[in-house]
Amino acid sequence: MMKKIIFITLISSSLTFSQIQTPQASPSAKIEQTVGLTKVNIEYSRPAMRGRVIMGDLVPYGAIWRTGANANTKITFSDDVKIGDGILKAGTYAIYTRPNNFTWDIYFYSKYDNWNVPKKWDESKVATQLRVNTNSIKPSVENFTISIDKITNNSAVLKFSWENTQISVPFEVPTDKKTMASIEKVMRENPNWRDYYNAAIYYRESNRDLEKAKEWMAKAIELDGGKYFVYRQQALILAALNDKKGAIVASKKSLELAKKEGNQDYIRLNTKAIKEWSK
Repeated sequence: MMKKIIFITLISSSLTFSQIQTPQASPSAKIEQTVGLTKVNIEYSRPAMRGRVIMGDLVPYGAIWRTGANANTKITFSDDVKIGDGILKAGTYAIYTRPNNFTWDIYFYSKYDNWNVPKKWDESKVATQLRVNTNSIKPSVENFTISIDKITNNSAVLKFSWENTQISVPFEVPTDKKTMASIEKVMRENPNWRDYYNAAIYYRESNRDLEKAKEWMAKAIELDGGKYFVYRQQALILAALNDKKGAIVASKKSLELAKKEGNQDYIRLNTKAIKEWSK
């Protein structure tokens, strides 16, 4: 006798639970900035004033502050940098501060995965620290803001602003050391026209051997045939060497090529330079 096997399929209804989404009271922010050849990344949260008194009240004087809200404010440097009198090794740090009325103490703390201020402060984890003066600013800054300003090839300034207070933390990056190492390495190998071009510009801008810069720019033109922006840089090098006649010749060539390309910026730059160097 055959037995009938009956399969019963049970269909279960799955319940979908939705999750309410609401905006953060202190929204997160990220900064990615290159200073010279060094990458600087910052992650932090931005609390708002919302009519409250901030400095000396919500952020008490004399106490260590996480310098933001929510998770620790973190900063990452791709290279060793100089901050104050200390060298901060490449890596990630939490930024803690101790605000006071006229000064802030800044701490770069090697343990960056805390939430808020560490329950037990460990001085051995303070990679470097410094004290900076406060500046009064108007109008008020509603949201706590970190920015990277005054950027040069070799330095920049970290700025912290909230309410009517702003502090600035200057730092230096090893651009010159890295660039010179790169130039020396490439020049020993097989440089192309752009390598000669970039090396010549760097030598001029960093007040190095202008004769070497002149030689390299001439080599760039020889290898590539010359472009309007290359002749422009050649003119600047020659002018720096007080060879105004040579600078005018290079500028006229740059002007001619810029007109063919329809580049109005270089037309203006060369026209102005020719007039100035012809005096």
